[in-house]
Amino acid sequence: MHSICLYLHVHQPFRYRKYTVFDAGNNTNYWNDPNYDSKQNNERIFKKVAKKSYYPTFELIEKNLKAHPGFKISLSITGTWLEQAELWAPDLIEKIKELVKTGRVEIIGETYYHSLAFFYDKEEFEAQVKLHAEKIKSLFGVTPKVFRNTELAYNDDLAKWADEAGYKGILAEGWDKVLGWRSSNHVYRPYNCEKIRLLLKNYRLSDDIAFRFSDKNWPEWPLTVEKYKSWLETDIFRGDLINLFMDFETFGEHQWADTGIFSFMDRLISSWLENKENQFVTVSEACDLEDPADEISMPKTVTWADTERDLSAWTGNQMQKEALTLLYELKEKVLESDNKSLIEDFRRLTTSDQAYYMCTKYWNDGDVHAYFSAYDTPYDAFMYYMNVLRDIEVRLTN
Repeated sequence: MHSICLYLHVHQPFRYRKYTVFDAGNNTNYWNDPNYDSKQNNERIFKKVAKKSYYPTFELIEKNLKAHPGFKISLSITGTWLEQAELWAPDLIEKIKELVKTGRVEIIGETYYHSLAFFYDKEEFEAQVKLHAEKIKSLFGVTPKVFRNTELAYNDDLAKWADEAGYKGILAEGWDKVLGWRSSNHVYRPYNCEKIRLLLKNYRLSDDIAFRFSDKNWPEWPLTVEKYKSWLETDIFRGDLINLFMDFETFGEHQWADTGIFSFMDRLISSWLENKENQFVTVSEACDLEDPADEISMPKTVTWADTERDLSAWTGNQMQKEALTLLYELKEKVLESDNKSLIEDFRRLTTSDQAYYMCTKYWNDGDVHAYFSAYDTPYDAFMYYMNVLRDIEVRLTN
């Protein structure tokens, strides 16, 4: 059988508002911008993206689950997204519950706050993974069997942790510099692990949809279902499993509805399943498709972000390093305070988006960072963030 493992990542951060030096020590409202039209107003942003992406994409998934018994999909959903949905679009939570009940939608485990805590504080990382698993269990009645770290940030140490934690599989970027002559279209065994399986993103075919679909300067534009399906059928010769991993917001937000992205995906699903030799599988099912083709080692961290595929999108300049170092230095005192509000504020600050907004890269990567940023410049993002940290220090001394 020829298998597509389709996985979408669902996430929204809580953005801190324009928090000035005059607010520090006087105002603990970091997250609720009173100006509804501001770029930091979390309610406005969530509702906007819900209209453009969340509602129509979940409708697309539901439609295809009903129309095609062979269609399956996997989702990772951060705790910060779930909290915002509970506040501003609770019907989306109910929709996901219905989808999960079909048995053909799998929820993947991750950190609750979409953080990079694994690289800074293992105890905090494990606490956030536990919080996420508890949230998924309470809402959807399932326990994640497969793990993905924030931004697919992966290395051998993480794989070893996930193996010992009992996960069946773990996801990573199928980066050429790691794979060499090997193909991402196989199941692998992580280095120094016994039971867990490694699924690698087919980044070319994934990014053709996620990033290049509406680019009129791309030589392959416009991308038709027939053309893309022919690429899938060609790539199958490199292995029978094609892992299409991308952001949920690919549909409707990154690629707007008027590009034809929804009709493209709708037709692609039905077209792929026309052949009885083709199927969709969840991430857990993908892990069982074959014995590991080989052992893969990634001693250095690999992510799915930017051209470097490393952590430089979040740790590439001195502002980002200083902000994250100071943040995690506060952890012990914050937890010892036993102040639930303070702990929640701290953990929202661990969300990787906060450091992402401070990135100062140029060219194409810089354009992507600017598109996603809630702030006018990376320096503004750093300044407001540091002001929030100063206020947290004040709260710890009171």
